[in-house]
Amino acid sequence: MAKEANKKTGGKGKEGITVEVQAPEGITLSLNGRDVTATGPQGSFTRKIQSRRVSARQDSNKVVLTTLTSRKKELALINTERGNLRNMIHGVRDKATYKMKVLFSHFPMGLKVQGNTLLIDNFLGEKNPRKAVLYEGVKVDIKGQDVTITGINKDAVAQTAANIEQSTKIRKLDPRVFQDGIYIIEKDGKPVR
Repeated sequence: MAKEANKKTGGKGKEGITVEVQAPEGITLSLNGRDVTATGPQGSFTRKIQSRRVSARQDSNKVVLTTLTSRKKELALINTERGNLRNMIHGVRDKATYKMKVLFSHFPMGLKVQGNTLLIDNFLGEKNPRKAVLYEGVKVDIKGQDVTITGINKDAVAQTAANIEQSTKIRKLDPRVFQDGIYIIEKDGKPVR
């Protein structure tokens, strides 16, 4: 994982927080304005540092994030940006992977990818297929009842999995009886309970 260091800087009463995110070997981090680009064996990914309260600078192959004060709000913002950088590094090194399971007891479902949409045929015997939006840069692999979603951008992979799960949400029927759907069973190597 990325090497990090926390330091408090500044004068009396106005201490800031500094966090360094070091790229591991084989990964390069570069900063252009507020855009951070991570490049690794799986590809390249660029993300903007969203918070205006967090400033960033590059020091060789690491990005240094700084806030002016050490209030709780700034601490939360800097930790969010650090988490985003960690996810970028993980994505370009290993790719983010979510696994889903297709469950049905009443009507067998058919899944097929068509452009940037996943079509779910015969869900609960419905004549019109249900649709789920697939984000750009995300690959969906369907093998029987197993669906694997991979990509460099962890946010896009997670949102694609959520779109698929939400598209098969059952309304107006008893969920204890009708348990058909497509459910997330593993998030980036961690089983969902």
